[in-house]
Amino acid sequence: MSGSPPVLQLFQRDDCHLCDLALDVLARARAPAFESVFIDGDDALEARYGERVPVLRDAAGDRELGWPFDAEGVRSWLAAGQPS
Repeated sequence: MSGSPPVLQLFQRDDCHLCDLALDVLARARAPAFESVFIDGDDALEARYGERVPVLRDAAGDRELGWPFDAEGVRSWLAAGQPS
């Protein structure tokens, strides 16, 4: 659907300090709503993301933004995924 907001997912682990920091960055960036996906115990997700978490994924555009990122970087990344 053209012009629809990205379907965002934040891949993270339980008890992950960097994931907590990423949540704060996303709040400061005023990122749209996203789904938190915990990879612990999911063999396929652990194989894909392993120690790379946190990773922000735009499922609609099949794009990923890996840590580290800041609020400005998130805003730029989100804007780059919008149709022109």
